[in-house]
Amino acid sequence: MTLADLQNGSDIRGIAITTEDLEKNLGENEAALVANGIVHWLENKGVKKPFKIGIGHDSRLTGPSLKQAMIDVFVAAGVEVLDFGLATTPALFMATQFDEFAVDAGIMLTASHLPYYFNGIKIFSQTGGAEKEDIAYILTHTESLPSGDGKVSQADLLSRYAQDLVEKIKAGIDSETDQPLKDFKIIVDAGNGAGGYFAEKVLAVLGADTTGSQFLEPDGNFPNHIPNPDNKEAMASIKAAVLENEADLGVIFDTDVDRSAIVSKDGQMINRNNLIAVLAAIVLQAEPGATIVTNSPTTDHLKDFIEAKGGKQYRYISGYRNVINKGMDLNAAGINTPLSIETSGHAAFKENYFLDDGAYVIAKILMLLPQLQKDGQTLTDLMAELVQPEETLEVRFKIAGEDYKNTGVAMIETFKNELAKVEGFAVNPENEEGVRFSVSAPFGQGWLLLRMSLHEPLLVLQVENDQAGQIEKILPILRDILASDKQIDLTKLDAIIKG
Repeated sequence: MTLADLQNGSDIRGIAITTEDLEKNLGENEAALVANGIVHWLENKGVKKPFKIGIGHDSRLTGPSLKQAMIDVFVAAGVEVLDFGLATTPALFMATQFDEFAVDAGIMLTASHLPYYFNGIKIFSQTGGAEKEDIAYILTHTESLPSGDGKVSQADLLSRYAQDLVEKIKAGIDSETDQPLKDFKIIVDAGNGAGGYFAEKVLAVLGADTTGSQFLEPDGNFPNHIPNPDNKEAMASIKAAVLENEADLGVIFDTDVDRSAIVSKDGQMINRNNLIAVLAAIVLQAEPGATIVTNSPTTDHLKDFIEAKGGKQYRYISGYRNVINKGMDLNAAGINTPLSIETSGHAAFKENYFLDDGAYVIAKILMLLPQLQKDGQTLTDLMAELVQPEETLEVRFKIAGEDYKNTGVAMIETFKNELAKVEGFAVNPENEEGVRFSVSAPFGQGWLLLRMSLHEPLLVLQVENDQAGQIEKILPILRDILASDKQIDLTKLDAIIKG
């Protein structure tokens, strides 16, 4: 395995702790090589020396040691380093924008919601997140650097970032009081990641009662639940806390706080399509006719919802950088696109540097709470018109062999051609990833999508239907097509069909 194999789209991820099944491939040596690559990358971009680099980490066990390995390289290369300690991914980008830091590069050590034995590296410049080609350059330009005379100092980034959020929320509420949330009880679930600061440094400062908040202490073992707003167990946990404490709102973050979701007072889980609907409603109130970019696996009802609100949906390929970049491209082409968002919870607003920032998503929602309360409304009223499907299913099929990408692409084409011959299935042209079908009688009303996983040797099948009992009728038809290639493992599908 080479260092380049650690590339995960627009960031770097690997195994940082050896387990029974997995061998470490992202340790201190690899982190040092990446640090070399970052310095070469800044030189190649024409950034003026001496460079100033900020670095932080989430609660993962290996964050401090990987950080120190990188700092040692930077200092030896003559770089001024700001060690932010525990931090979040959005805060590391903002370190390139805040005048008191103004770093040339912000580096965040995180592997998002992945298990404790993973870690990774996200990199920002003053113009935004590193792209795939930037990461490729960094991982292939790791030669040793001439010695220099750098320095390192500690700095508190999270407090400055929290202060910025507080100021933005106050401005958005337009209240004369310094504590516009004093009548609200809001629970935070940080999943033992880096988001615990939000309760004390944002909500409490704004006057909210945060009693009942849970798992705020950083713990890289993640002992309570996976810190992931797209995880059923995590969402069930915050839902239970909201209901038990009779809170007005529940907020949950992933490990590095670039994603979030919420739970309403009555226990409704507002993530995935529901979160997109709420944020789209907020955006379209302010900017009628705007376009919202999403990834491909969104419900058909979301398109109807956005159009009913006067907007347009642009379904694009999965991957948060892909969705964000499409939003930026549309704006550059003169199409007003204020929001790019994935069903996973990555949401980026044009007004916020197109940064996927889970804390800013919550800030946008908090700005509405006092007015909704005054009008006798709740957050769920914003998504009330979004029709919910009767049944949903996602199945991931492993693809055997080194040539798995070609196998998957070939199956998608076969699937497209063969399923189109069956009554009740029609190819939906509004799709740029895999193949999407609209489903109608005699198989109820719904849709299905077959696509390749972004980073794993998997085919992903997603099915929704508005009539109960229809998906079980569809699955044998899909199985017959998928079984035409023995490289595709149908074990999980067979278990579902057998019940």
